[in-house]
Amino acid sequence: MGMDGKKLEYKGEEALKEIERLTMNADEVQESLLKQILTQNRETEYLKKYMRGEKYIMDIAEFKRCVPVITYEGIFPYIQRIANGEDSSLITGHPIIEMLCSSGTSAGEPKMMPSIAEDLDRRTFVYNLIMPIINQYVPDLDEGKAMFFYFVKAEMSTPCGLPARSVLTSYYKSKHFKCRTRDPWNDFTSPDQTILCNDSNQSMYCQLLAGLVHRRQVLRIGAVFGSALLRAISFLERNWRQLCDDIHSGELSSSITDPGCRSCMSTVLSSPDPRLANEISEICSQKCWKGILCQLWPRAKYIEAVVTGSMAQYVPALEHYSEGKLPLVCTMYASSECYFGVNLKPLCDPADVAFTLLPNMGYFEFLPLGHNGTLLMDFDEEEQVPNDKLVDLVHVKLGCFYELVITTFAGLYRYRIGDVLQVVGFYKKAPQFRFICRRNVVISIDSEKTNEEDLHRSITMAKKLLEPYDALLVEYTSYPDTSSVPGHYVLYWEILEYGSKMESEAPLDPNVLQECCIAVEEQLDFVYRRCRSNDKSVGPLEICVVEPGTFDALMDLFISQGASINQYKTPRCIKSKKALKLLKSRVTASFFSPRDPQWGPKMF
Repeated sequence: MGMDGKKLEYKGEEALKEIERLTMNADEVQESLLKQILTQNRETEYLKKYMRGEKYIMDIAEFKRCVPVITYEGIFPYIQRIANGEDSSLITGHPIIEMLCSSGTSAGEPKMMPSIAEDLDRRTFVYNLIMPIINQYVPDLDEGKAMFFYFVKAEMSTPCGLPARSVLTSYYKSKHFKCRTRDPWNDFTSPDQTILCNDSNQSMYCQLLAGLVHRRQVLRIGAVFGSALLRAISFLERNWRQLCDDIHSGELSSSITDPGCRSCMSTVLSSPDPRLANEISEICSQKCWKGILCQLWPRAKYIEAVVTGSMAQYVPALEHYSEGKLPLVCTMYASSECYFGVNLKPLCDPADVAFTLLPNMGYFEFLPLGHNGTLLMDFDEEEQVPNDKLVDLVHVKLGCFYELVITTFAGLYRYRIGDVLQVVGFYKKAPQFRFICRRNVVISIDSEKTNEEDLHRSITMAKKLLEPYDALLVEYTSYPDTSSVPGHYVLYWEILEYGSKMESEAPLDPNVLQECCIAVEEQLDFVYRRCRSNDKSVGPLEICVVEPGTFDALMDLFISQGASINQYKTPRCIKSKKALKLLKSRVTASFFSPRDPQWGPKMF
């Protein structure tokens, strides 16, 4: 190990010590941080509106008594005024340098979040903890490369000229990323210019090409979300012949026109390599791609991607392509509003991922929820939460569910993130949370309300019925069809058939899909089953099987409408008419639940 390596190892030890210090003193760190926020932002119009008089501005008790708990609607008028050119001092003491667009999931339009310069330092702080944590479990990652698929999105501007972009685009375009010091633990196969290319197809092509050229050096594979990694595999399936031609000839395809990509890829493709091209071609020519990741990148030790929450849907497909040989690693919990915490046990099963919240990221409070993630108090998103109902970071209780509420330096005060979390443990004084779901993602026909977790759990049970037939559910979404009376749930399923099944090309037995319909319904909650079986206010559930590639086309549609490829998540409930039209046009077969689900009063 050279001097660089020794320095970085020291930095790694320092990072782990900092985690110990922060978690050991979580309560003091939180109190100190809130006082810093109140001091820095004491002259803001927002805080002055609620905290009158100089003596109260540093008073935490006064803050909790006077400042309301809000959703986006509560802060949006201020954000809009700043976007239109008014001063940042409306909400924060430091200049707002950009607006970060949240991913705009099925819950609605992308939201704009204020961001100040020091937010980039906080994000970089979290990124710098990841490798020291993983290094404790997976050694020698400095002896090879990481093949990560990262993408930027073309930026927009607010009326007054502030950049409006995704949090990841902001980071990749910052000096923190572009001017980072060389780090053998973070040696990416993708040249920076390919990551910074605005054309996602050209970017994907070049990143895959670089990953294939360095296939013998790749020690880890990843993307921000599991969906993006599956998209890369799908892209490879369509383009591997052209990629092999480039490697064979040592010349980049003429379809790549981006100057930055052409320039950096000339170094990657320094000379023709027919042998490497033939190796890759032989692997990619196989009919079944089960285990393809391990064959193409034989030294890879794990896959890094978000596979918690709704992304848990991608676990079976990722395990299919890695033949279950590569652990799926979720490293951190973050959003456009704030970076929250890290996973201190990166090699745990995806279902057991817990994030330790870092008390120096923002001021965290928690809104107590019922045992299944519903609110204990009788109010919805639009109603005012009583200020005294919130719990501090160090006072949450094991096993309980909460909605995360944050206060940031950039001007969010007691802001409801909308994430439902469950406390599953503590590290020193810092709680560890399992991400459950987004509170506001639901499908509903009548009085039943199905949240994202319930839908996912039901489908997870039902899709097991496909396994004996060498079939795998790779993606799904839902839609509440109210065009007929009673309305009913429609699930759009994309199914991958592999193994011996591929030879016969016979479609799946309709009875199997009907059984999947009823299996989903049997797993849904009591109110849904009552509506179906007793009230008859919900009709039989329908599964529409769509042709392969449909969910790639859906992603392309949302990206063309402004979604970020890096932050894209398949909406679990379709609201867009265009998206629904696309799905309907790709349906190859449709199946309905053959009977009513069982229901009866249960003990809760």
